[in-house]
Amino acid sequence: MVTGLKPAEASARLGIVGRLLYDTEARSIWDRDTELLPWGFRRKRRLYRQFAAKEIAPYALIADKDPHGFDAKALFVKSGLAGFQTEFLTWPFGTATLSVLSSLLMPTILKAEEFCSACGGLGLMLLAHELGIAPLFVSGTFSGIFKWQRKIYSEILKGEPAIAAFAITEPGAGSDVEETEGAAKAAINCKARKVPGGWRISGRKVFISDGAVAKWVTLFAAQEGQGIESWTCFLIDKSMPGFSAGRNERKMGQRGADASELILEDVFVPDDRVIGNVGSGWAICRNVLNYSRGPVGAIALGIARGAFESAVKFCKENRLANKPLMEYQDVQLALADMLMKLSAMRATLWRAASYRFPFQAAAAIAKVFCGDTAWQVCNQAMDLLGNHGYLHTNRVEKAARDVRLNLIYEGTNQINRLAIFESQLGAEF
Repeated sequence: MVTGLKPAEASARLGIVGRLLYDTEARSIWDRDTELLPWGFRRKRRLYRQFAAKEIAPYALIADKDPHGFDAKALFVKSGLAGFQTEFLTWPFGTATLSVLSSLLMPTILKAEEFCSACGGLGLMLLAHELGIAPLFVSGTFSGIFKWQRKIYSEILKGEPAIAAFAITEPGAGSDVEETEGAAKAAINCKARKVPGGWRISGRKVFISDGAVAKWVTLFAAQEGQGIESWTCFLIDKSMPGFSAGRNERKMGQRGADASELILEDVFVPDDRVIGNVGSGWAICRNVLNYSRGPVGAIALGIARGAFESAVKFCKENRLANKPLMEYQDVQLALADMLMKLSAMRATLWRAASYRFPFQAAAAIAKVFCGDTAWQVCNQAMDLLGNHGYLHTNRVEKAARDVRLNLIYEGTNQINRLAIFESQLGAEF
């Protein structure tokens, strides 16, 4: 570049006021974006990043290669003691800052990006707990929040691995139970039969994140002889007779978080373990998805950012024709395009988090846009690395496998598109 034409050099020719209006400081977009947040969220974002770098990133490839040999519970305990698993409520019930009053979603969205930029699988393992807790919170009931959620939080803050899981998916009912028209035709297998003092539940759940390690499970079952319109949410714990974890799936990506089968054989669940009203499970589930689809989009953003950062590092350290890759304009164009997509994903997520209460269209838009865009970014990173990107020793290969799941879980992106359209019926587009 010709001397005197760089932004900082050019701004020196301006007057005092002109220089004040011309920002040429060499600072990352991450730092600039962080300053847009309220103080409490700024502090949290930096803490999430520090934890991810120290406790998650060093084990990313280890957990991916041998997920059953990695002690996931130990990482959960560390995260819990740091206050990262109890952030729906403020003191004295939880560890959220008062900033959460302005946005219930923002802490989880910030955390998901930072944790999953280090490892999509281990990040999911930590975040899936919040999905398991969510029905207690969104049920809006005194017992859900002040009895059960507070009890689980107290166990975590004492250093116990009180992991929660969310169980809706069944062998014959996957993404269809996450959309109105599909749910009406879904083959519901898990049934609850009313008995004196409680319920007897039998059936199976599959692909349950953290199912193998969870102590608590918020599980949805239809009443005997009825369909999904009778869905009810129950709080199960692993000590209940007749409850067990079955097959642990061998996955393509996000392997650090297990996806397990849960088996219920005439499990007795007391009446006080019903979350919300009997028959309110469908409404609870849909609202949980409104809260969780934004963070799932942030998981995709984090994975894509990790791929981008790995690609930048590779392009700085490797040369072609005795010239650093970073100095080629084609490489600069590709990296700029990736950075632009990362910024667009973050803007979409932060906008979704800016609403006081999440709603279906914003949640589904965030999930779909980030999932689709992150998939593009990870493929661009693979292209930049060439044959190096195909090696397991490089985190870009892992990111490409990890991010594919974001187009599937929490409702496929096709199902989420239908959710976007459904939410606008009766409103002006």
